[in-house]
Amino acid sequence: MDESLNLVRDLALIFISAGIITLIFRALKQPLILGYIVAGFLVGPHFGLFPGLTNPETVEQWSEIGIIFLLFALGLEFSFKKLLKVGSSALITAGTIFAGMFVTGMAIGGAMGWSHMERIFLGGMLSMSSTTIIIKAFDDLGLKGMPFTNVVFGTLVVEDLLAVVLMVLLSTMAVSQQFAGGEMVMALLKLLFFLVLWFLVGMYLIPTLFKKGRKIMNEEMLVILSAGLCFGMVALATAAGFSSALGAFVMGSLLAETIEGEHIEHSIKNIKDLFGAIFFVSVGMMVDPAIIVQYWKPILILIAAVVIGIPLFATSGVLMAGQGLHSAVRSGFSMAQIGEFAFIIASLGKSLGVMADYIYPVVVAVSVITTFTTPYFIKLSEPFYGFISRKLPPKLFESLSEVRASSRSQARESQWRKLIRAYLVRMIPYNVMLVAIVLASNMFLDPFAKGHFVSLSPFLVNLICAAVTLLVMTPFLYGMVVASGNYKELYDGIWRESSAAGRGPLIAMSALKIFLAVSFVVSVISHYFKPGIGLVILIAAIAAALFILLRIFIKRTSTLESRFLENMRQKDEYQRQAAPVTTTIREKMSGHDIFVENLKVTSDFKYAGMQLRDVPLRRDYGVNIVKITRGSRIINIPAADEYLFPADDILVVGTKDRVEAFKKALAEDVTLVAGDTSAVEVDSFALGPKSLLTGKTLQMVDMRNSGCMLIGIERGEETYMNPSPDMVMAEGDIIWIVGSPEAIKLYK
Repeated sequence: MDESLNLVRDLALIFISAGIITLIFRALKQPLILGYIVAGFLVGPHFGLFPGLTNPETVEQWSEIGIIFLLFALGLEFSFKKLLKVGSSALITAGTIFAGMFVTGMAIGGAMGWSHMERIFLGGMLSMSSTTIIIKAFDDLGLKGMPFTNVVFGTLVVEDLLAVVLMVLLSTMAVSQQFAGGEMVMALLKLLFFLVLWFLVGMYLIPTLFKKGRKIMNEEMLVILSAGLCFGMVALATAAGFSSALGAFVMGSLLAETIEGEHIEHSIKNIKDLFGAIFFVSVGMMVDPAIIVQYWKPILILIAAVVIGIPLFATSGVLMAGQGLHSAVRSGFSMAQIGEFAFIIASLGKSLGVMADYIYPVVVAVSVITTFTTPYFIKLSEPFYGFISRKLPPKLFESLSEVRASSRSQARESQWRKLIRAYLVRMIPYNVMLVAIVLASNMFLDPFAKGHFVSLSPFLVNLICAAVTLLVMTPFLYGMVVASGNYKELYDGIWRESSAAGRGPLIAMSALKIFLAVSFVVSVISHYFKPGIGLVILIAAIAAALFILLRIFIKRTSTLESRFLENMRQKDEYQRQAAPVTTTIREKMSGHDIFVENLKVTSDFKYAGMQLRDVPLRRDYGVNIVKITRGSRIINIPAADEYLFPADDILVVGTKDRVEAFKKALAEDVTLVAGDTSAVEVDSFALGPKSLLTGKTLQMVDMRNSGCMLIGIERGEETYMNPSPDMVMAEGDIIWIVGSPEAIKLYK
């Protein structure tokens, strides 16, 4: 049979078997990943009942493409800015799990007589929970939105990045077969350098590219361009000595920061599912029942390590991060499994030839079993919490249950800490760009000039190369040395408030910038010219020329920075414009128990056709409707005589528990809708002695007719969300009002 027909036959066998098995698994309410693995086992070489594949090598190549798309899609869900927002709880929890399980895996591997490299790979495989399985379990159990899930999702974000970094380090160790600390440090520095470089260049170019082509780009072009960028970054990462998975992940993270990010994620979903199915089927093909029977003891030991170790370390990490015992236990039990990254790391070890063949099916068996047990462990977390709450000494239980890191109790960040952070945020990107320019000059410009300008003297060729390199470097040298923006404001403020002796660190920070700038200039010149008095004169002349040219580059440097910052913020700004009410309330009420939800009134809604005064939202549910969207008409702060009609989109505000109770009570009548758009905002201010609200109740003040609604009152340490109509407002109360900006001004 022709080779191409063999491939078609193999793909037909893969997709038909995967489709049938996943239908069965969906009916059984089990994760589809398990269905793919079972399908792979059935068509693999170890089952024998069904026709096997004729060309497993080609299928393996397709599975590598599946890994690329899986990591690309994971990057689209990740984004670097999301990592900055996860908070210390997620960082501490992920770090605790990784360190604890990595050491556990090393110890278990050593006890079983595995090689040193196998133990290292085992530690990596056991240290990563499955994002896909956990999200699926939370959806099935209706737990999304619970407080502890935020900690879990943040931890998974950090684990995803750790997994990508781990793959790079494991590849380096496997190829070199060495474990020198210096080599690991250099590998990490190299990884950090390229990550920062790709992020800076990508954030400058990619959003600009999409912005220029937004008007003429359709969905087909968007998919093709996104896939092209993905494989382009894969090729670039491979050329730089990294894995293809890293390149795919980085490009997904960059595209996630664009306005089109969510659209791209939706558009490539089917492609990801297609190639992802091939990857997971190829995983199932590696399952050998004979090996599983032979190594059943290691499998049971590893299962016990996962279902005991991960909950233990995760719970400990959440507690160390200052969260309560309840959230810690529920978070820990939710993560008791290993998943897709275990397969990818196992595939990496197998392809590099550093792992025995039997380890792969052993890890797959552990992952499959722990995936099945995940929903049961999540359900078990609540009874287990009740059990330990009864067994622990009261004082210890009270201490562990206390949440020590609330937004209201955190101390203000010192000005020095802000300055150092702003300093590093400024120095690291500029230094990375300058190093990249120097490397590009040495690796590309120098050979090109010497190969094409053979008629010129070597001195003149070197002079041209040095001048071009320094000319390109000048905007970045200026941006690094000259303070601007937030850094300048912090620097000037601390300088004014410091004594002469206290200004020493500030002077040192400025001196370091100048020293680094001079070092870059000297490194370029010394590369092209021999040391000597002439070199000193040349450096002085070039420095003088650069000083004269600085004014020319000021505008260019400002443009570079402003374009980069604009690209960084464009998605946030777009989302803010797309849902100003929701975004404003969530931003300004952060740290308070306030929640907003968009709902649609269905034809079966029991309050449809009634006036708001007859709908007991505040009395029975403690929520308010702050906006009604009816077709193209938007009703902000609807009056009591306003009607609710079927197909109305309503924006509900209240405490999280109240909104959830309202949704639950009306679950059969209310459906979720997309974001909202209108000119409504939330504001807060303290009542003065002459305020219109001081000494009055909501019954006495008809705020709705003026286009406003009071949603909360702060009085000392107490906060009253959706206060009762007879509560008297007093001087000094901080009130929270939703309404149009013009109407809010009436009460200030």
